[in-house]
Amino acid sequence: MTATLDLTQQLIRRRSVTPDDDGCQALVSERLVPSGFRAETIVSKGVTNLWLRRGSDSPLFVFAGHTDVVPTGPLDQWQSDPFVPTVRDGVLYGRGASDMKSSVAAFVVAAEEFVRSQPRHRGSIALLLTSDEEGPATDGTVKVVDALRARGETIDFCIVGEPTSVDALGDTIKNGRRGSLSGTLTVRGIQGHVAYPHLARNPVHQLAPALAELAIERWDDGDAFFPATTFQVSNVRAGTGASNVIPGTCVVDFNLRFAPVSTVASLKERIEATLQRHDLEYELAWTVGAQPFSTAPGALSDAISAAIRAVTGRSTALSTTGGTSDGRFIATICRQVVEFGPTNATIHKIDESIAVADLEPLKDVYRGTLERLLA
Repeated sequence: MTATLDLTQQLIRRRSVTPDDDGCQALVSERLVPSGFRAETIVSKGVTNLWLRRGSDSPLFVFAGHTDVVPTGPLDQWQSDPFVPTVRDGVLYGRGASDMKSSVAAFVVAAEEFVRSQPRHRGSIALLLTSDEEGPATDGTVKVVDALRARGETIDFCIVGEPTSVDALGDTIKNGRRGSLSGTLTVRGIQGHVAYPHLARNPVHQLAPALAELAIERWDDGDAFFPATTFQVSNVRAGTGASNVIPGTCVVDFNLRFAPVSTVASLKERIEATLQRHDLEYELAWTVGAQPFSTAPGALSDAISAAIRAVTGRSTALSTTGGTSDGRFIATICRQVVEFGPTNATIHKIDESIAVADLEPLKDVYRGTLERLLA
């Protein structure tokens, strides 16, 4: 039983389904306050956020993550209770095992060990934890960032502990994420009888050509770190349920994951132009889920890549694939943000798990990064 495994198991036992923290952050505070960290809890609309900082000098190095987990799904499909950490054949099972209670535990133990060996390290170390990452993310990390910005605090380096590894620990780190722009499009027609289409106007038929154009549109070519922007329809709703009624409206939900070479304004403009060209009667409601962010190769990515190589022997790849993360909020006050954590094959799944053999190397990479930047 290593310190990292023990703490991971303690965290998994807490039923912190978003936005409930269920005492995870208090446990982390109890561990780090004796090492000289000052704890500050920021509560917003039932969401618990924790800011732990040791030192007041720059550079400021931050470990960021979340203590909330997604719901378990059907309990009868789990081989063991998702909130009773269970080791079988060298694998630790439990909700949050890889996303991301193992990373949080590794943060804590890495910080403890580093401070013990380097009590007079340069700069400052902090942990930023929230219980609103798996939820709407409106009262979590963004609130801590707002509080830091209001008092003039900036961050120099930040590692977000999201599970970024693909096939083996350390093979991938994220140095950015795409933006997310969603739309709900309502196209209005005239309801009528299917036998008398000349007395009605079918919004599905009207929308189809425009939607086909949008589906094959090449929005941009991406850049050195980002793939091209993508457009995907997620829901289409029309009709009364009767087979002999032409619908009066058609509602379509869609999402664009966009590279920094495109902007929210430019994407909106192009979609609106397509809809108008097809002479549709429509309403369109937009939601900006995230702005893209990226970190150019530099001191942080060099340090964590070197630490990964020293611990695992692997060369790591930079990537910006996947969904959004709280790194998008932190990037507004921090120039160098990367994400690194365990393998992501089982995240959000039944029987979520992490190889026990990956826990100490994960902690060692975090500690090794601290040593390269603050020792």
